[in-house]
Amino acid sequence: MQTSSSILEKKQYQQEIKDQISLPLPWEKLENKSILLSGATGMIGSWLIDLLMAKNQLDGLNCKVYAISRREDRARARFAPYWDRPDFQYFSQDINQALDLPAFQADYVIHGASNTHPVAYATDPIGTILTNITGTAHLLDFAKSANCRRFLFLSSVEIYGENKSDSLRFKEEDCGYIDCNTMRAGYPESKRAGEALCQAYIAQESMDAVILRLSRVYGPTMLSSDSKALAQFLKKGAAKEDIVLKSAGTQYYSYVYAGDAASAILWALLLGECGQAYNVADPASDITLKDLAALIAQHAGTKVVFQIPDEVESAGYSRATRALLDGGKLKALGWQPRETIQNGIARTLSLLEG
Repeated sequence: MQTSSSILEKKQYQQEIKDQISLPLPWEKLENKSILLSGATGMIGSWLIDLLMAKNQLDGLNCKVYAISRREDRARARFAPYWDRPDFQYFSQDINQALDLPAFQADYVIHGASNTHPVAYATDPIGTILTNITGTAHLLDFAKSANCRRFLFLSSVEIYGENKSDSLRFKEEDCGYIDCNTMRAGYPESKRAGEALCQAYIAQESMDAVILRLSRVYGPTMLSSDSKALAQFLKKGAAKEDIVLKSAGTQYYSYVYAGDAASAILWALLLGECGQAYNVADPASDITLKDLAALIAQHAGTKVVFQIPDEVESAGYSRATRALLDGGKLKALGWQPRETIQNGIARTLSLLEG
């Protein structure tokens, strides 16, 4: 399977990045500016850094990228081509602890660090909560001290919970049901609290902040440790193995390709309105889990088989059966996804198989 650390060598991925640097964004807002990004080695963070570094190199954007993650060894491998460039600087930092960063100007801060898959939720529920609350507070305090122009918090479709209304898709003002008295509730409830912290800093500290609610993200930059159902499907598909479905597969969710998630961050960061939340989704990427498994099996030339999940996996699974997002608000700013679920899966498998 193709790993995220070597994806930079793939011509197809390089072309995707080159295509994105021509997106109709107000790039001039980033000229000679700086961005601090937590969760730098994650699926979305790493793509966004690749995009910004390519924009610097090819178009002379001159945007300094400060990357934060916990594991320097993983960061060195993933960002080896940038490590000694003057427009890139890395800090090894657990954002749940008091930040040990030198004083520097950060024009924009993007908080993308979070546990985002079932095994992590089940085995590190405390860390899951703290990253979204304590870590968010630490970064908001840093943003304030650095005279940050804008703070962007990466939230999730999971803040909506289960859709029990008559409406098919959640809009930003909607709220579903979450059983808060469970271990699994730590992720969605702490994302909700992280959003509330942003609103508190806007009101009390005059912070400029926006919130991006991502639907379920997939793509070739996913980590090998990712235990989400779609990530497991893709790993099996890339290996030409049967796709293992661990439920009836009737869950109906919105998905977004990692490259489209990265561009959505830039749209909200540069064009969003302070205090607003924006869903990242498109109807062309709404699909049931069983149809998703079948789509990947078709690409891989294999079949779908059923397996009972183990106790750890089951404990980390979302209980939502229908979680579709209305992405019209972000699209009104000009964002458009480049990939449908069919095309995105094909691209992902092509890169992972290499």
